[in-house]
Amino acid sequence: MIAPRRFLPSIASLRALEALDRLESATAVAEELNLTQSAVSRQLQALEAQLGATLITRDKRRMALTPAAVSYAAEVRAALQQIAQAALRLQVMPEGGTVNLAILPTFGMRWLVPRLADFARLHPDITINMSTRLERLNFGSEPFDAAICFGHGEWPGTDRMRLRRESVVAVCAPALLDGVALHAPGDVRKLPLLHIETRPDAWPEWLAAHGVDSGALAGTLFDQFSTITQAALHGLGAALLPDYLAEQDLATGRLVPVWGDAVEMQGAYYLVWPRSRTHAPALQRFRDWLATQAEDEDPLPR
Repeated sequence: MIAPRRFLPSIASLRALEALDRLESATAVAEELNLTQSAVSRQLQALEAQLGATLITRDKRRMALTPAAVSYAAEVRAALQQIAQAALRLQVMPEGGTVNLAILPTFGMRWLVPRLADFARLHPDITINMSTRLERLNFGSEPFDAAICFGHGEWPGTDRMRLRRESVVAVCAPALLDGVALHAPGDVRKLPLLHIETRPDAWPEWLAAHGVDSGALAGTLFDQFSTITQAALHGLGAALLPDYLAEQDLATGRLVPVWGDAVEMQGAYYLVWPRSRTHAPALQRFRDWLATQAEDEDPLPR
């Protein structure tokens, strides 16, 4: 059931409120919305009257949102984004539907995208829209049908399918090993270590797999595998890279193993989707196809 009309303000007044929260200037709001300042003021007054709440503090010629209005504006912004995305999907929706997918930048580009030609061949009527996301996804406020995530399956309110576990190799540029004697796994601590934000325990976990207590590990921090890979290639330190990402540079000799073979880490890559989208036809077909690409022996949702 749709809420009573008094709780459903006009889009124009909500846009004015959202813009004032973001731009903090009635003049800027008027310019962005192509309105006069008096028209903006009237829309905000009408919104206050409809909701029966004070949303704006007015000090001479300056308008600012009340604390409650700031929180309201944040929710309005998310709702407006969802409405805009829904309209866009309606305009471009192919006959078979669409899947709006959030992907991890490196895994998405190096593992998923090369496989998508097969999906397009089998399901030419379905469009896969992709956006990269590094931070934890909120399906309630972002217009995604599913996401590819890395972790241990800890996403409440969702179903998931494991795509592949992650095995990493310790690598560096060949020149970094000049004059450095490595006789045991723990000797990698003689090298400058490169860390990635999404795997803060990667080096301790790698060392523990070799029976070494890591202790405190200093080093340089990066936010993506693409940048940490470039840092390793340019000799800034040793990095732990997923085997699928390092294999080409290892084959060409641009990177060399620091110690040992690939080590399987605790986390894995998953396709994750909100339970409310489980039976969406396009997502079902994409999920069924993706199960054929998963490397685990049991890719069913769990």
